[in-house]
Amino acid sequence: MNTSWRSASLVATAAAVLALTTACGQETPSAGSQNVGATAAAGGFGSSGAGTGTGVGAGAGAGNGYGADGRQDSADVPKPAGQLTVSTNAELGKVVTDSAGMTLYRFDEDTAEPPKSNCDGGCATAWPPVPADDATAGPGIDKALLGEVTRADGTKQLTIGGWPAYRYAKDTEVGETNGQGVNGKWFALASDGKKASLASLPGLSVRKTELGDVVVDKNGMTVYRFTKDQAWPKSVSACTGSCLEKWPAVAPVAENDVKGIVKKGLMPFTRPDGVKQMSIGCWPIYTFAGDKKPGDVNGQGIGGTWFAVSPDGKPIGAPK
Repeated sequence: MNTSWRSASLVATAAAVLALTTACGQETPSAGSQNVGATAAAGGFGSSGAGTGTGVGAGAGAGNGYGADGRQDSADVPKPAGQLTVSTNAELGKVVTDSAGMTLYRFDEDTAEPPKSNCDGGCATAWPPVPADDATAGPGIDKALLGEVTRADGTKQLTIGGWPAYRYAKDTEVGETNGQGVNGKWFALASDGKKASLASLPGLSVRKTELGDVVVDKNGMTVYRFTKDQAWPKSVSACTGSCLEKWPAVAPVAENDVKGIVKKGLMPFTRPDGVKQMSIGCWPIYTFAGDKKPGDVNGQGIGGTWFAVSPDGKPIGAPK
């Protein structure tokens, strides 16, 4: 009787190990097999080119953390908003624009209840706050949703649905939306203060890019894998500290909130710092601060260790 029980127990244990192995797979590329090369930055998560130190490359972009180069003429003053209207954008749907037709944005690090701006200094140079004093509601705008917040310097900034409103320094033509999705934190404003969106995306889905089909998050931003992470026997992230500033961890997503992705090994795990992170194929996944808008794949191949994720959970273009 005892012998039978032990045999059954051994069979059950073996089956459980096999199931987990099947879920997470064994296609783990070891860190030692990667072709890091001379362009690899310290820790494998920094710049794609020697000496830039930004993790984004030598050009202007997300290098200062806000998405613009931070230059501003000392004579520049905030431009009045005038009559706000709603314009139609092919990719984003309805977005709020000022009287000059320039797109208005919101910042995820701000708060709406109560309204508070957390964009000052160099951030406010890249993302000029919209003055509140002369803003009026035009077609498609509910004036009851317009308000103001007092900034740290004492000036009054326009709020829409409680969210402080900004322009983007790199939008130079009417209707441009170059600020959409910058650093995964800046988004065009809808008339109710929410993020403008043509259609609500699932937590994880698939988008066509220059690399082919890649996994994207709920904001349409490309998802990446770090080959120095571990997927077996359990998910372990090697991206900590300043690495996470350049490569934000993707938060957990419900299994029924994904589309077009192989669900094998699709599960959340807890990082050493206690934060929960999503994994695909049991590999931790991230976005890249240097991707400024949906469809960007600027993180591809950085340090020879970061690669966009394909719908089957594999790293696109990673060395075998």
